[in-house]
Amino acid sequence: MRTIRTIRRAGLLTALAATPFALAWRFAHIYQRRAGLPRPTAPSLDPGDVGLKFETRTVHTPDGLDLPAWWIPASTAGPVPTIILVHGWESARHRTLPNAQFLNRLGYNVLTIDVRGHGANQAEVEPVSTGEFGIDALAAIHAAMGDPMTTSVAVLGHSLGAVGAMLAAANEPGVAAVILTATPSDPVRLTRQTFRLARLPIPDVIAYPLAWLTTRVYLGPRGHRIRDISASDAIRRYRGPVLVMHGTDDSVVPFAHFERLLSAGRDSRAGQAQAAVIESLIIRGGQHSWLYEFPAYRASVARFLSEALDGPLSADVAEAVAVAVDARRPVEPDHGFSALTSAEGS
Repeated sequence: MRTIRTIRRAGLLTALAATPFALAWRFAHIYQRRAGLPRPTAPSLDPGDVGLKFETRTVHTPDGLDLPAWWIPASTAGPVPTIILVHGWESARHRTLPNAQFLNRLGYNVLTIDVRGHGANQAEVEPVSTGEFGIDALAAIHAAMGDPMTTSVAVLGHSLGAVGAMLAAANEPGVAAVILTATPSDPVRLTRQTFRLARLPIPDVIAYPLAWLTTRVYLGPRGHRIRDISASDAIRRYRGPVLVMHGTDDSVVPFAHFERLLSAGRDSRAGQAQAAVIESLIIRGGQHSWLYEFPAYRASVARFLSEALDGPLSADVAEAVAVAVDARRPVEPDHGFSALTSAEGS
């Protein structure tokens, strides 16, 4: 009898110990279904609406997708550098047009895409992560490199698009420069932040282990590993110049992500006399989006690209031209993130 009671007690203790893990596992799968599938919304305007000449193109990914894209050629004759623009979560290529306006005025070609599951693409059936942003950004980079009007390629991304830009550059040594705006430093901390955005009252002692498990489950269907889709790991691997920018009032990706990302990049190059520069810009009062409306943003991007790509305008002239451009966010309804909307409505 004592043996039976001991076995039962051990079974009960095992069940009690397993209960938190089972709940966490269930939570992770619910999160995956709710937060992993972006809501695609087709662009509400095109480059012609902001006075830019353009061509509609298709960018082919290595896994067989055809991504809608716009090619905005420089007005000058002959090959020049091309800047790839990568939008963020539940955004689309039309929201990159304010960047395209001043970059094109500086004499660059611009190629901007709709990342899979976004814009004019079909909805995805498996979770979309920064890994997919990286794959699609790299496909756009290779498309630009293959264009005879391109001399070199830089990439500018926002939010998850910035992570994608950094991942792509880390996997393509030919990328001449990277610009990161409002960038999540790593996927686990990003998942932890989504708990806050969804107003889930989870204390840190539970939230961070839960975020790690949830991220692992989220990435499972596509086979990604956490470190392989981390902006902090990617910036350590990339050897070219980087400009990292963040707004102090960003409530979506907190400012601490900027500090971690910048530290990762600079620490990886410490003591290397010939290492490419990692520059930074803190935008006081800047929120998560629309940082291009700040003249300091446009000035910094213009100077950085002029120096990293060697023209086509000198740094001083490029800065003056960029600041003079009236870059404003598209006028359209703000639908918010669908996962958060669903969470609040359920």
